[in-house]
Parts: sequence; C-alpha cells; structure tokens
Amino acid sequence: MHPLLRFTLDLFESNQAPAPVNNAQPAIELIAAGAGEPASRLQDLIAPATFRHPRANREARLADALVAYEFKRGKRRTIGFSVGPQGLVVRAPKWVPLYEVDAALQEKSMWIIRKLGETAERHERLVSQRIEWRDGTTIPFLGQPVTVVLDPRHGFGAAGAELQTGTPGLTLQVALPHAATAEQIRDAVQAWLMRQAKRVFIERLDHFAPQLQVQWRKLSLSNAATRWGSARVDGAIRLNWRLIHFRQPVIDYVVAHELSHLRVMDHSPRFWDTVRSVVPDYAALRGQLKDEAAPRWQ
Repeated sequence: MHPLLRFTLDLFESNQAPAPVNNAQPAIELIAAGAGEPASRLQDLIAPATFRHPRANREARLADALVAYEFKRGKRRTIGFSVGPQGLVVRAPKWVPLYEVDAALQEKSMWIIRKLGETAERHERLVSQRIEWRDGTTIPFLGQPVTVVLDPRHGFGAAGAELQTGTPGLTLQVALPHAATAEQIRDAVQAWLMRQAKRVFIERLDHFAPQLQVQWRKLSLSNAATRWGSARVDGAIRLNWRLIHFRQPVIDYVVAHELSHLRVMDHSPRFWDTVRSVVPDYAALRGQLKDEAAPRWQ
C-alpha cells in the first residue's frame, strides 16, 4: 500500500438525508456485439460511467469510469480520499507531485468506484422515496401503504384526519378541500402521523421498560435528519417521529435501544447484550433501519 495513503470512508445511514448528487451517472449501458464483431468496436459502444463533482478541477480514468474530482492542497502528511454526496474529493500535501496523486488514485480505483456507485444508488433510492403531496398520494404507515384521500365534507372530530380500512386497502381521510396546496396536505398528514407516533412510542416504551427494569420519565418527538433516537440518564427519551413509517418490529428495536441506554450509557458488548435480551433479532432489524430509506418530506 502506498505510504502516503489515508482513506476516509463516509458512512451513509438510512436515517440520513444527503444532498442530491445531480451529476452522478452510475449506470453503464452495455450493447452486445454481433458474432465476429471486433472487440475494439464493442469497446467504443460501451459508455463509461461518469462521476463529476460540482467543483471538479481534475479528472481521471479509474477502471471503466471517468471521475472528475475536486483536488485540494493543504497542510497534511498524507494523500486522502473522501467520497460524499457530491462526489470524490482528493486532498494532498503541498509537496507531493501530481504523478504520485495519480498513482494513488489508480491504486485504490476499485474502492473509489465502489463508493461512488453506492452513493449514487442511495441518492436514487432517496429520490424514489420523495412524496408528491396531492390527493391520492401514498405514504407508509407502520410498514403498510396508506392512500391519502382529501375529504372536505368531514372534520373527523377536529382531528383533521382519520385512518380507515377497507377495499382496496388503508386510506387516510384528510379534512381538506380538493384545491388544498401541497404544503397544506403535507402539514395535515404530518400532524396525524406525529400523533400516531407518540401513541405508538408510549405503548412500546411501557412494554419494554419493565422488561429492562428501567423507568423512562419523558418522551419528546424528534425531527432530526441523522438520528433515530437518544436517551439521557434522567430518563428522558427522544424518538424521531418518522419511525412511524417503519414496521413495528423496527420501532421496537429503536425503543429497546434507547431504553437499554438507561442501563448502559455506551455501545459496549454489555449494552448490545441488554438490547438482545428483549429484542433477540435486533441485528437484522438494525440492518433494515439502515437499508430501508424513509420517505423524503421536502
């Protein structure tokens, strides 16, 4: 391994919402050659993947991809790579010649391409989860699709919305006119979801607290972009209301996780044993929380 290399791996959780990657094009369209067609002709027909940082000032051909990256000089001892939502950033000491930077890029080209591809795929998932706020839109509630239906005839007991079951599935009747704006629909649905989140969270906190022999004292709903929950030694629990989009077992994992911190305020093996005592399959549920993107509300 090159002695100057240091790699920064940016971890992207299911609870995070990174900025859009507008220029990443990870897909490679392959066009099959006919029998006897020269390999050089096929190579010409293969469009290379292209990753371009918006502030790119250098570019390189890495594996089968063209990568335009932001290059920075600074007071540092090593060459560093970081892959973020906008693309690749390369940092190098002022005294390192460019040919050594190019060699370092080639040495770790597969790592860079893999990380760029993973970031682009995550962005595509987030885009696909963006909610279009209108009559008939669908949102996940406790892991099930719910269709939003505007119903100006009812006030639903001043609650503003009411969940109804029937054919073909679950619907959320919202007391708004059909001419309501996207912001009005979003706010009404969010208010209903937050009420449901508080109800479900309290129910699950009361379920797991006695099993863990702890006592929670206060619940607050969080709107954090990168965190699903937190706990304080005084028994105060914060849970992200967007958890209400996930299935109850996933919610149970987060609730048990935070309650377990009232016994062990770290992530030591003893902490995970505590979580496992009430949620044996916590590892699989934790993976689902990371892999399943929650809907985007903006």
